[in-house]
Amino acid sequence: MIETRKVMVCREAVSAEMGLALPRPIIRVAGLAVIRNPFAGRYVADLSPLFPLGRAIGERLMPELIALLGGPAVSYGKAALVGVAGEMEHGGACIHPMLGKPMRGAIGGGKAVIPSNAKLGTAGTTLDVPLGHKDDVWSFDHFDTMTVSLADAPRPDEIMVVIALADGGRPLPRCGTAPV
Repeated sequence: MIETRKVMVCREAVSAEMGLALPRPIIRVAGLAVIRNPFAGRYVADLSPLFPLGRAIGERLMPELIALLGGPAVSYGKAALVGVAGEMEHGGACIHPMLGKPMRGAIGGGKAVIPSNAKLGTAGTTLDVPLGHKDDVWSFDHFDTMTVSLADAPRPDEIMVVIALADGGRPLPRCGTAPV
C-alpha cells in the first residue's frame, strides 16, 4: 500500500528567452508525490515492493498532468529525491521498472527512453527532472530540464517521486544534431 503524505502539481509557461518573445509559450507541467520510504534506515536486497508504487503514482498523476498541459505532450521525464535515511536505489526502484507504462499510456505512446534522475537530499533540495522527446531520443532541441522542490520534502524517511511533461523543447534551441 502506498502511503502518500502530499501531492503537488505545477505548471510553468515560458513565453520569452533572452529578451525574445517565443512564437508560442512552452508549457511544462510536473506532478510531485511524497511517499513514505518503507526501507528507510536499513539495507534491503529486494526492492521489488517499491516497483508498483511508481506505477500507482503514474496512474494517479498522469490524467491531471495531461489536463494541465492543455495539449499533446512532446517531451517527458521522471525523477526521484530520496530522503537521507534512504538510498538512491530506493528512488530508482520507484521510477524505473513500472512508472514508464502509465506515462506512455497517458500520452498515447512514447518510443524513446524516458530520461530520469535520482538522488539523495534533504527537505527543500532542488531536483532537476530531465526532459527528452517522447519519440526521438536524439532530438537535441528537446533535451531540457524542469527544476522542482518542496520546502518540507523529502523528510529523511520519504521519497519524492516526480513526473514531468512538456509540449515543446527548449526555448530558442540552436544546437541541432551532432555532426556525423
